[in-house]
Amino acid sequence: VFVQKLGDDWVVTLNDDGLPRLRVSNFYRRVLGETATGDAKRYVQEKMRAAAWLIKSIQQRQRTLYLVTQSIVRFQREFFEHGISQLKPLVLKDVAMDIGMHESTVSRATANKYVHTPQGTVELKFFFTSSLQREDGEDVSAESVKERIREIVAAEDPSHPLSDQHIAKVLASEHVGIARRTVAKYREMMGLLPSSKRRQAF
Repeated sequence: VFVQKLGDDWVVTLNDDGLPRLRVSNFYRRVLGETATGDAKRYVQEKMRAAAWLIKSIQQRQRTLYLVTQSIVRFQREFFEHGISQLKPLVLKDVAMDIGMHESTVSRATANKYVHTPQGTVELKFFFTSSLQREDGEDVSAESVKERIREIVAAEDPSHPLSDQHIAKVLASEHVGIARRTVAKYREMMGLLPSSKRRQAF
């Protein structure tokens, strides 16, 4: 899926390049109308119904993907405008309620699907992120906290890298109260080494 900004609006476009144009061959329609009788006619009718069902199912899946992505854009507009630091907590239920579908339908529609955005290409599942509560009561996305940890580590003095406890204190000063062990967990998930292994001697 592509999400692009046109004027003040964010536009969702499906990438149909990889999808074949499916249709039922006119040959079988002619066979059905002209020569098929009895068992042969029933057989051809059954196969044509199955083919029509398959084509309709693919179209429905594409429509669902489009609606889900539109909903994600509505919920995560700040991400599309400003990047990962503005990612908001979002669960499947939010999108399911927004578009009037079941959570399992939304889950299937987003599985192994990717969206190309001005912020890069990400998996649709990326937008469904748990929340942490800031000290001011506002919810913040776990992904945006991970990104902030990445920024803190990137800006540290390599000869005196920050411990997980120190990173937790920096986050606390920004009203994001998380435990040292949570910092360690997020750091490990991002593939960042502990401070003892990040230290560089000059």
